[in-house]
Amino acid sequence: MEFAGQVALVTGGSRGIGRAIALKLAEQGCDIALTYRSATAEAEQAAEQIAKLGRKVEVYQGDIADPEVPKALVADVRAAFGRIDVLVNNAGITRDELLVNQSLADIEDVLRTNLVGPMLTVQAVAPAMLRQRYGRIVNISSSAASKPGRGQSNYAAAKGGLEAFTKAMAVELAPRGILVNAVAPGVITTDMTETIRSHGEDEIMSRLLLKKYAEPETIADAVAYLAGPRNTYTTGEVLHIDGGLKMA
Repeated sequence: MEFAGQVALVTGGSRGIGRAIALKLAEQGCDIALTYRSATAEAEQAAEQIAKLGRKVEVYQGDIADPEVPKALVADVRAAFGRIDVLVNNAGITRDELLVNQSLADIEDVLRTNLVGPMLTVQAVAPAMLRQRYGRIVNISSSAASKPGRGQSNYAAAKGGLEAFTKAMAVELAPRGILVNAVAPGVITTDMTETIRSHGEDEIMSRLLLKKYAEPETIADAVAYLAGPRNTYTTGEVLHIDGGLKMA
């Protein structure tokens, strides 16, 4: 029960990587606040699983791309739980298309969800972490930040910015014992990557050293370490979990 007595806020926690992270932290004793945008049934199912582990859990609906949501969300979580020890910025979207064909809406939606939303959520949660002189923030990036595929310019720009933001926050928050890191998954078996896997499997496999996709739980294991009290000396890092994709 490494996280006993702690509270984690996991954005985009209804399915995929976010759900796996929420469950992993709950298994290790953490109470969970999870957010979702539209997958109500999946969010309720995730909450039921967490509750069965004996953890307190609250579910919050909202689009992290809405600039009003992060501040209100953090206030609601603090009111319900009294504290936030861990923040996992996981919510994300893709709008893959060649740049010459991308609409302004496609560019702005991806940047708001994958970069601006996490920035505003950290801004909202940081004051409480600073006061308690403890906190762990893990931002979920992507291998696309360093090895983007065709049509991923908006997503790569957003995730690249998120990795730079991670390092900047590590500098700002370290004096108060708050560690900030990122995890950059490769191709994971989730709904979000289904199109990529179905249309480009041969190309992806040719670039993967391990010749297989990872499950969401693999990412959750890494997040649990970076987000936990065992991590006392790692901050400002981007941990690539991509089966060797970046080596190609």
